[in-house]
Amino acid sequence: MSIKTNLFKMKSEVVDSNVNYSITYNDSSIIINDLLGKKITLEHTGVINCIKCGAVTNKSYAQGFCYSCMINAPETEECVLKPELCKAHLGIARDIEYAKEHCLKPHFVYLSNTGVVKVGVTRQSQIPIRWVDQGATAAIKLCKTPNRHIAGLIEVHLSQFFTDKTLWRKMVSDNVDEEDMIAHKEKAISHLLPTMLPFVIEENKVYNFIYPATQYPAKPKTATFDKQPKVEGILTGIKGQYLIIDGEHVFNVRRHNGYEAIISWE
Repeated sequence: MSIKTNLFKMKSEVVDSNVNYSITYNDSSIIINDLLGKKITLEHTGVINCIKCGAVTNKSYAQGFCYSCMINAPETEECVLKPELCKAHLGIARDIEYAKEHCLKPHFVYLSNTGVVKVGVTRQSQIPIRWVDQGATAAIKLCKTPNRHIAGLIEVHLSQFFTDKTLWRKMVSDNVDEEDMIAHKEKAISHLLPTMLPFVIEENKVYNFIYPATQYPAKPKTATFDKQPKVEGILTGIKGQYLIIDGEHVFNVRRHNGYEAIISWE
């Protein structure tokens, strides 16, 4: 069976800690978990469409945008990658209505285990999706803030003591040690400034995630349409936004937002 669609990041849901993935196309979807152990082929047609305006673009910017949208769209404003630079609370944004829904909403500062324990920021509505997209095996909420800017300031402060990057090679290799997330939260709290302490969450629930995989790569090799138009092999795992092919190659679906591809499986 095969379909032709523009790729977009895989949708995920968590049921009893187990992560289920799907790719949507038209008015339907493929349950990716069902393809484990099957041969799959992803073939780029050569077309890339901007995920914002739909225009054909020779190059994808910021994970799926044409150049014009990349420099103008609210989805690519600088605070997306650097929350501490958000100015929406001052009434400054590319699109203030968009900012009201995405920046001026409750945000969480969290700790997650993605190879090492990292600190991060996400909107309340993105929990637990954000953690799954990063391939976290465990996560815990640290602080709740009224907007993105304050959460970003806390994240930057804690980045002196925790990494704020996902070690994707360790993550996708499943080379992840079990960590005491509550102990790490206590450590993080001890490093907070007095002005940040009122935002600390007392709840210590640890969220755990189990990913669908039969084989992880010992030394992952990146497969990308920018270097090869076709990627094929046995699907042996899914973690974060990565498809693991033949237990060796990894294909980042989100990295290919907007790329038109023919997906087939047998």
